[in-house]
Amino acid sequence: MNWNKLSTFAVYYYTNTLNMISITNLSFRYKRRGAMVLNDVSLDLEPGRVYGLLGPNGAGKSTLLYLIAGILKPVAGSVTLNDTATSRLLPSTLADIFLVPEEFDLPAISLSRYVELNACYYPRFSMEDLERHLSTFGMTSDVNLGQLSLGQKKKVFMAFALACNTAVLLMDEPTNGLDIPGKSAFRRFIASNMTDDRLVIISTHQVKDVDNLLDHVVMLNSNTVLASASTGTLCDRFYFATTSNPTVISEALYATPSILGTNVICRNERGLDSRLDLELLFQFALDNPQCLTSILNNSHDCE
Repeated sequence: MNWNKLSTFAVYYYTNTLNMISITNLSFRYKRRGAMVLNDVSLDLEPGRVYGLLGPNGAGKSTLLYLIAGILKPVAGSVTLNDTATSRLLPSTLADIFLVPEEFDLPAISLSRYVELNACYYPRFSMEDLERHLSTFGMTSDVNLGQLSLGQKKKVFMAFALACNTAVLLMDEPTNGLDIPGKSAFRRFIASNMTDDRLVIISTHQVKDVDNLLDHVVMLNSNTVLASASTGTLCDRFYFATTSNPTVISEALYATPSILGTNVICRNERGLDSRLDLELLFQFALDNPQCLTSILNNSHDCE
């Protein structure tokens, strides 16, 4: 294969597309007559954003990532990247998507050998970028993958994923296995490498690890989309606080005790600034999904 021609094609491809993912009426089940894992899911995901994919166990988060990557094929509906179904597994599409699964294994070879074997599938791969990303995690490229701990393997694999410079980066529970400094480095790693043409989706239970990174939140529950909104919209609609004021607590949409008082979510009717608490928001969403949806839709039906 002529890699120079492929690289030229990649540059043309990246500069002439919007890198948008469209998910339309998507449904999936693992067994022919089994229960739907995802049912009639529709989303438009735009470049230049970091999406947080939240949901309880079994909500279909990992499945959705695998469908976006084209590894799984839907039983109904479609996932397209720039109007091309990812399930077709076209080389041009595969070169645009990188999935970092929650669990993976790396061969017991040197990182340089791993790069030699795998970088050729990603025309925009950059060794310079790989070394820079590794440095963010306090690592170097002269490592043997078979001698690394779980956390170190995750750091190396994520660094390689980002160095591939794909339009779409999918990450399933990326902070699992990372220590506290590693989680801090991960946040720097993502924030410092976002571009207008890159789309990142992070599926996680560890919302505290990523809440400052996210531009948009997608919540899944009962095999469908519970809510999809930008973090700006969420902060416009809701006010998050910790309080001991009984009046505020009684009027809150959702309240739960904490060490410092009571954590509350209120309607943000006065346009106050507050820090988005994704963990609290998600608990509210599970407790009263109709109220959440009503407020996001600017309705006044929520009691």
